[in-house]
Amino acid sequence: MTDPIADMIIRIKNAQLVCLETVDIPHSKIKEEMVKLLASEGYIAKYEVLKRMAKTFIRATLKYDGRAGLIQDIKRISKPGLRVYADSAKLPKVQRGFGSALISTSKGIMTDEMARQQKIGGEVLCYIW
Repeated sequence: MTDPIADMIIRIKNAQLVCLETVDIPHSKIKEEMVKLLASEGYIAKYEVLKRMAKTFIRATLKYDGRAGLIQDIKRISKPGLRVYADSAKLPKVQRGFGSALISTSKGIMTDEMARQQKIGGEVLCYIW
């Protein structure tokens, strides 16, 4: 697998399209931090890190508004072949402020709003709205 973050994003998208309650994602520290931010921003209900046999994975419980998922779309921006960086003054506003961008900074992964407040930039991982 060349891009595990894109794999996580696609798993979440596909699970919401077929209205699954939970989705299992192979564990890594960066994916756990991204899922933690999605939970704190209210896009997913909760998550937990589980271990089955020798494999560790993240189980995320998705949120729905009726039949529609709360995540309308999630899009990978910075890819292994083309990294996208932004400084604090040029951080993107997703859907004119109604969405979020996940930014990988020197102080960890945070949303665009948090990075703007701390005046730090970084790699733009994905947009979510």
